[in-house]
Formats: sequence, structure tokens, C-alpha cells
Amino acid sequence: MKRSATEHFLNLGHAFDHLLMLIFPTVILVMAPAFGMAYGEMLQLSLGGFIAFGAGSLPAGWLADRWSRWGMMVVFFVGIGLATMLVGLAQSPWQVAVGLTLVGLFAAIYHPVGIAMLVAGRDKVGTTLGVNGVWGNLGVAAAALSAGALGDFLGWRWAFVIPGAAAVAAGIAFAWLVPKPDRDLKRRSAPPAKLTREVFLRVFAVLVVATVCGGVIFNATTIAMPKVFDERLSALTNSAFGVGLLVSLVYVLAAMAQLIVGRLIDQHALRPVFVGISALQAPFLLLAAGLSDWAMLLAAIGMMFAVFGQIPINDAIIAKYTVEEWRARVYALRYVVSFVASACAVPLVAFMHGAFGGFNQLYLVLAGLAALTFLGAMSFPAAAMARPTAAKAAA
Repeated sequence: MKRSATEHFLNLGHAFDHLLMLIFPTVILVMAPAFGMAYGEMLQLSLGGFIAFGAGSLPAGWLADRWSRWGMMVVFFVGIGLATMLVGLAQSPWQVAVGLTLVGLFAAIYHPVGIAMLVAGRDKVGTTLGVNGVWGNLGVAAAALSAGALGDFLGWRWAFVIPGAAAVAAGIAFAWLVPKPDRDLKRRSAPPAKLTREVFLRVFAVLVVATVCGGVIFNATTIAMPKVFDERLSALTNSAFGVGLLVSLVYVLAAMAQLIVGRLIDQHALRPVFVGISALQAPFLLLAAGLSDWAMLLAAIGMMFAVFGQIPINDAIIAKYTVEEWRARVYALRYVVSFVASACAVPLVAFMHGAFGGFNQLYLVLAGLAALTFLGAMSFPAAAMARPTAAKAAA
């Protein structure tokens, strides 16, 4: 099989990763009444999964570099599929929590391993990361749509069992059709850009700020959106399927941001792209704080466009300024920080909804985090702005 076939499976893996992690926030609209629990109380059952999503990244990256990235991807597909099916078989809240934790643990494999495989041996990574990001966002959209439809028409259990079985089938196909990659690919990779210690520390600091703030914003907006639409879009829909359809529409339209940003990264320096996309986040989050119905739907599209567009920028920074041999571990560290921060979004969403009876204050908090990301982008150092070719020539 050609490298393009490997890319197709890696992109599919990104879709499954986000799809299976985000089934619960939509199905919860049906599950909570079935278990006799309030929304905020039921949502807390997913906390272990989001913690595992972050904590599992580091051992996953280490195993991938020391053992096999290909092998870890097989484990990812099959493991996350089986874990998702287990959630569908749960009979009690604690079984749901255990199943969701296992889903998060296997989901942690994808980003440090799959992204490292995807960018290996490439000088220009923007478009590749952008296309991969679109697939991930399509998985987010499919989660809302499939969960809403299956939850309404077949029951909440099938909303987990059917996508989980599909992931297992994809893992078997990956193992059968995708050969283990050429180990010499690492030695053919372009060297990273040369940075002074001062510039490196600034790049690192900006990346940490963007990763922490972006992790909380991404998770809080995607977790809360089904419930936000359920409460604020009553004039447009009154069913879980209708909510899922509208959420999916927002994610599909916003997913194009990653493709656009990816191409801009390949054509321009990182800093202006970083500054531009981060500048859009806070205004749209502030708008979303007080809108409903059609106005909220339009604001949500702009908000998620800016949130999704941030993701390939963070990954491109690592791809351009780390050596291939350590890249899976560096991605693992980045995603540990991102997903641990993301886990904070679960109690944040639950608390804000319970304490204030809605999400207005949540969006104000997220707008503040977006402002910090913008300040970080403005601080991105000039020495790190050069295109890869210019950095290689200077070195």
C-alpha cells in the first residue's frame, strides 16, 4: 500500500478518536433521565475519561517511539472500539464511568502516535495537518449526529455499540492493509529549525499557554454545545436528533478552518496566522454568551471556526521545531498538557450550569482564556517566524 493509504487510515483514526470521545455529551440528553440523574451529575461520570485522555498520552508516545507506532495504532483502533461498546452495555452509573475512562485511555494513543506518523519525513506539514484536522472535526460532528439519531430511534446503548464496532473493524482493516512503515523514514526527515535558548523558551511558553487555554476552550465548547442548543434553540428543534443535527452542522462548517489554516501555515510565517486566528476567539465567545435561536447558531459557527482553526497551529510548531526521533514523545507531552487542561472543562461546565442555570457565565470565562491565547500569539518570537526553508538556509 502507498503512503497515501496510510494517511487515509490515520485521518479515519482522528475521526474515530473524537467521535467516540464525544458521543456521551449528546447521548446524555437521553441517558440522564434513564438513570434518574441530573445533567451536571451525569456529566461528571465522563471526568475519568478526559483525565485518562491526557494522562495516557505520555506512555503512548513513549511506547510508540520505543516499540512501534504502527502497533500502537492497531491497539488504538481495537481498544477504543471495544471500550466504547462496553459503555453501551453498562447497567449502572459506575459502570458507565469505568467504560468512559477506558475510552479515554485508548483515545489517548491517537494524537501523539498518529500525528507523529502523519508528519514524519515532511518539510511542509500545514496542509497535511489541516486535512487531518478536518477529519477530526468531522468525527466531532458525527458524534453529535449519530448519538442524537441512534439515541432517539434505537436507544442510547446503540449509540455506543454501533460506532464502537465500526472502530474495531477499522482496526482490523488497518492491521491487514497498512504495512509497518519504513524505519529509515526518521533519518530522511528534515532537521528542525535552529533556535537560541531565549527564543526556544519563548516558543515553549507560548505553546504551553495556547495548549492549556485551547484545551479548556475546545473541550468546554464541544461538551456544552448539545445542552446549549437544547436550551437555547427551542424555536428550531425539540429532540435529541434535532440538537445533534444542528451541532453537526456547526462542526462541519467550522471544520473548514483547519484546512484553511493549514494551507496558510505552508505559505506564510506562523506568527501572523497564529495572531489572526486567535484574535477571532474571544469576540465570538462573548457573542455566544447572550444569544439564542438563529443568532446563537450563527455565533456558534464563528466561535467553533476560530476554536478549530487553532489546533493545526499548535501541532505545526512542534513539527517544525523538534527532531523526528523525539517527536511522538514531544507530541505526547503537548497532549498531556492539553487533555489534562481539557479535563478541567468537565467540572467547569457542570458547575457553571448548576450554579447559574445556564451557560452565559461559562462563555465569559472562556472568552478570558481566549484573550490569554491572543496575548501569547502576540508574544510569539520573531526568530520562530521564519519559514522552514529559510530556517534551514540560516542554519
